[in-house]
Amino acid sequence: MGGQSKGRDRGAGTGHGARRAAPRTGRTRLTRRGRIAAWSGGALAVLLLGATGAGGWVYQSLDGNIHAADIDDRVGGGRPVNLSPGSKNILVVGSDSRDGDNGAYGKGLTTMQSDTLMVMHLAADRKWATVVSLPRDSWVTIPSCDRGDGSRSDPHHFKINEAFAIGGTGGEVADAAACTIRTVERNTGLRVDHFMSVDFQGFKGMVNALDGIEVCPRTPIHDQKARLDLAAGCQTVRDEKALGYVRTRYSIGDGSDLGRIGRQQEFMEALAAKAQQKLTSPHALYGFLDSATKSLTTDKELAGIKPLTGLANEIKDIPGDRLTFLTVPNYARQADVPTDRANVVWQYPQAAALFASLGKDREVDKEELEADAGDPVYAHTVRVRVLNGTGVPGRAAAVARELRSAGFTVTEIGNAPGSAERTTVGYPRDQAEPARVLATRVPDSTARQDGTAAPGVVTLTVGRDFDGVR
Repeated sequence: MGGQSKGRDRGAGTGHGARRAAPRTGRTRLTRRGRIAAWSGGALAVLLLGATGAGGWVYQSLDGNIHAADIDDRVGGGRPVNLSPGSKNILVVGSDSRDGDNGAYGKGLTTMQSDTLMVMHLAADRKWATVVSLPRDSWVTIPSCDRGDGSRSDPHHFKINEAFAIGGTGGEVADAAACTIRTVERNTGLRVDHFMSVDFQGFKGMVNALDGIEVCPRTPIHDQKARLDLAAGCQTVRDEKALGYVRTRYSIGDGSDLGRIGRQQEFMEALAAKAQQKLTSPHALYGFLDSATKSLTTDKELAGIKPLTGLANEIKDIPGDRLTFLTVPNYARQADVPTDRANVVWQYPQAAALFASLGKDREVDKEELEADAGDPVYAHTVRVRVLNGTGVPGRAAAVARELRSAGFTVTEIGNAPGSAERTTVGYPRDQAEPARVLATRVPDSTARQDGTAAPGVVTLTVGRDFDGVR
């Protein structure tokens, strides 16, 4: 998966999105580095602007707005090892808090929700970067987390955005962030170095400071959940309409979270492009920065104008053609679990290869990744025989239940001929690709060809190191 990324990000420009800036109309088209900055909660976008156009007094007066979250002691142990010292993995969350002014967008729901989730990987040499969007409806392993109210959750499978809600039971962003980090690390194998979150009110403030953003839906949008009613055609949105537009999902396009990711990317691109044009005076820039920083929460190391500006400058120096935007390969979970029409599962082995490349600080070729993901091997097509090599009674049956929950087809359970320290996947010659799918769904397992195995079935021998199914 090495090599330079090619081509522009897909997913935006569906005709339902924000009006793109075009040179022929005198608007400024946002560069790729502007897009990565815009997606970093808005904070890096304005800091990139401020780095070239504002005085130091702006930074000093706004420095205290940024909230610091002490997450180091909350994440816990067993974290992935950083395999590429010098690189940075930054987890960015769009927070859908239901407290205070945000309560109008979902009363009765869990106090804290994550609405947007992505990992930004900055290479150790700062010559390239990759931004990976993680759909909020991704069906993943949610590890045991401290809820922030003195209790702990049990590990289970659910959509990834639940992690923020579980950790945020006590109302603290730091606890919500810690559970989200644990979940992302558990499912990607990446070590998260930094965290930043921006909530709904900060987003609205940034839009309003720019006097709104123009969007051009092709058809009317009526979405009660997003509290949005828009006519077809180009119009400027602000306040709740702007927020509703980036949150709407079920009443536009295919109704998926993937479509919403594209619209959000497009909207944020338009927002940052307008900011480049409009924020030409210290007063206008200050208002924009004030809204952004007041709603920004980061880990302690990033909690300040100086470290955020330093990060922004690192991004600014990356060549525009070396910034890659993509969504983790995935498919509808309904393919494996017909009753689930709401969620997606990450596509293996492609998702594992993507995260392994980033973990080793290897640049991802987006076209190659998308080509590899063009013909998915669905979990339900993988037929698995489960053998217990741990000596613990009932272990094979328990693992079989996990596999079935993940969509795999379990054909047989039994005991291995001997004890096994390591978990392995054995396969006949005709099952190499299904074996890769299974092995990359079982952390730290290894796959090896078994010439004596029956065709059409792969064998999972559960060792003492077995740590669940992704």
